[in-house]
Amino acid sequence: METEVSQSIQLPSITHPVRIIGSRTFDFSRQIAVMAIVNRTPDSFYDQGRTFALDRAVEAAVQAANDGADWVDIGGVPFAPGPELPLVEELDRVIPVIEALAAESDVVISVDTFRPEVAEAAIAAGAAVINDTTGIHDPRLADVVADSAASLVITHSLAAPRQPYPKPRYADVAGDVTAFLADRIDLARAHGVPDERIIVDPGHDLNKNTRQTLELTRRFGEVVALGFPTLAAVSNKDFIGETLGRDKADRLAGSLAAATVSALLGARIVRMHDVTAAVDAMHMVEAILGWREPAYAVHNV
Repeated sequence: METEVSQSIQLPSITHPVRIIGSRTFDFSRQIAVMAIVNRTPDSFYDQGRTFALDRAVEAAVQAANDGADWVDIGGVPFAPGPELPLVEELDRVIPVIEALAAESDVVISVDTFRPEVAEAAIAAGAAVINDTTGIHDPRLADVVADSAASLVITHSLAAPRQPYPKPRYADVAGDVTAFLADRIDLARAHGVPDERIIVDPGHDLNKNTRQTLELTRRFGEVVALGFPTLAAVSNKDFIGETLGRDKADRLAGSLAAATVSALLGARIVRMHDVTAAVDAMHMVEAILGWREPAYAVHNV
């Protein structure tokens, strides 16, 4: 079912568009949230350790909130293949940042983790969202979320956590991703996570090559049609670099274009590194869709 926004733009409906996440309320029938990224890792694909130090991570998280981010997503383990990080070290990386940010701001805090132990500690520390980029690889994580008030982001990816997945193949990338997410939604429900606390993410670039991710992006509406708020994590990713021939430092324009297209196709959360630019872009989309009034209006008045 679709809700008409204008004569030329139509967006699929969301079953539970109004969400209370942490201390904030979102109406995803007319709002696009910006999720900032703070990686407390020495080897994240984009930051390369810039926010690994605790004080730098906290400073970046608070600054993102001050710059207008609706959410701040804190991660202690990269998605990319690599050696297993001990549980205690992941906890030491993310929990102090969550606690410090919660003390400074009412911004929604999410934690990027696939471990149920980290999810439980993060929720206790103030996180309102668990962002699992492994598609509930460990079903115990769904149990943790079900026993809390937190929301769960279910992301499409095929590999076991931090394991390589060379040369991914799909019979139909958008159809396969949507079917995977539908199956994982059923798993989350079976473990007690209600629909109004489920968010989905098709996983741009995660176990996908550039052509697959481009096709998935232009068919983003098929994922949105599952009826859940859908996250587009497109910022500075390799599909943008390979498409434009741009190094990581020069992918902002491509990232904003990918986020805007995703939003027009139904994305309701965009995960972005450059908060100020992303907030402006999404506010502009909201205004064009008739959801936001201009900050002021003097031109030709």
